[in-house]
Amino acid sequence: MEHRRDVKISNKKPSYKISDLFFQYLKNYNRVEDLPVQYDDLLRYVGSVDVFDSNDNNTLWQRVYYNDNERLELENNLKKIYNVLYSDGSDTNTEFITIDGIDYCTFGNSNPFRVKVRNKLNDNFTYYYIKKADSSRIYGLELEHITSPYNLNFILNNNTLIEEHISGIPGDDFFDNKLKSCNDNEKSQIAKEFVKFSERCMIRLLGDMRSYNYVIIPIHDFDQVVYKIRAIDFDQQSYEADFKVYRPQLFKENMPVVELIKEKLIPDSINQYKIEERAIIVKRILGSQKRVDNLLRSMKNDSISNDENVRKLTQQIYHLTKDNDFKYCTNMGQIMESSFNYLLSNYESSEMLRTN
Repeated sequence: MEHRRDVKISNKKPSYKISDLFFQYLKNYNRVEDLPVQYDDLLRYVGSVDVFDSNDNNTLWQRVYYNDNERLELENNLKKIYNVLYSDGSDTNTEFITIDGIDYCTFGNSNPFRVKVRNKLNDNFTYYYIKKADSSRIYGLELEHITSPYNLNFILNNNTLIEEHISGIPGDDFFDNKLKSCNDNEKSQIAKEFVKFSERCMIRLLGDMRSYNYVIIPIHDFDQVVYKIRAIDFDQQSYEADFKVYRPQLFKENMPVVELIKEKLIPDSINQYKIEERAIIVKRILGSQKRVDNLLRSMKNDSISNDENVRKLTQQIYHLTKDNDFKYCTNMGQIMESSFNYLLSNYESSEMLRTN
C-alpha cells in the first residue's frame, strides 16, 4: 500500500454559501427545519473554561457560560432542537432532559458548538453539534449518507447546521492506547476496514482523513470484536487540488494502520477489498439513483472550490485514469459525476465478463 507522507492541506478553506438549487434539494429530502436557535446566538457567551480529558490533557474545547437572564431560554430551545434532531420534534419529554454543557471549539474550520444532553431519568447522555452552514461540508454529509454504510442525521436552518454526534474512538486515541491490546485477528480486521475506508474516501473525494478526523468503532459480534471506521469531519469535501489529500493512507498520522496493512494483508487481499468496496458503492448509487442525480445536478451548478484547484485535480485524476470525462471537468460536481460514472462503467464491464 502506497505510503508517501508529504500531503499538505490548505491552511484555511473558505466557507461556501448554500445555493438556491442545493437548498431546494435539501428541503426536498427533509434536511431543512425551522429552529429556535442560530449559530450566532451561541456566540453571546460571557465566560469560558478549558475542557480537559480524563488524563488532564487539554481537549481544545472550552465550556462556555451565558447570562442567567438568557441561559434558561437558550437551554429550553436547545432541548427543542434535540427533539427535532433525534425524535418527533414534540415537547413531551423536555422535563426529563437537561442541557449538561455547551462547549466551543476554536480549532479547525467549522468552530462548532457541542451540546451535551442528559436524560435525568437514567443519566444517559448524547451530544449534537451546532456549526456555521458551509455548502461543501453539507455535500460531504450527503455523499457520506448515500455512499457509505452509515446514515447521517443533520438539519439546516438559514446559516446554521445541526449535526448528530458520531460515537466511536478517535483514530489517534485508538492507535495510541487501544491497538496494542488487539489480537492478531482484530488487527487484520482493522487493516481490512481501513483499506475499504480509504477507497471510499478516494472515490467520493472526502479529504483530510487524518487519524483524528475519523473514529474506530468496536462492535461485539458473537465471540469476537469487529471494528468499523467512520468519518466524523466533512470540512474537506471536494475542495483541495492535490489528489493525495483524498487518500487517507498517505497521511503520516495514519502510519500505525498503514504499517498494520503491510504486516497483515497481502497485495491480492488489498485489491480484493478495494473491489468489494467499489461494488458496494455502485450498488448504493444505483439504489439511490434519483437522489444521486439530483445531488450531482446541484453540485455541478455550484461552486465549492476555486478554478485552480479544479484544474489541478482534473489533470491528476485524468493522468491516473486516462478517462476523457475527467479531462474536461470544470467544477467539482463534474469531477464527482465522472468519478461515479467511471465506477459504474468498470462495474458494468466486470458484470459483462462474469456473465459471459
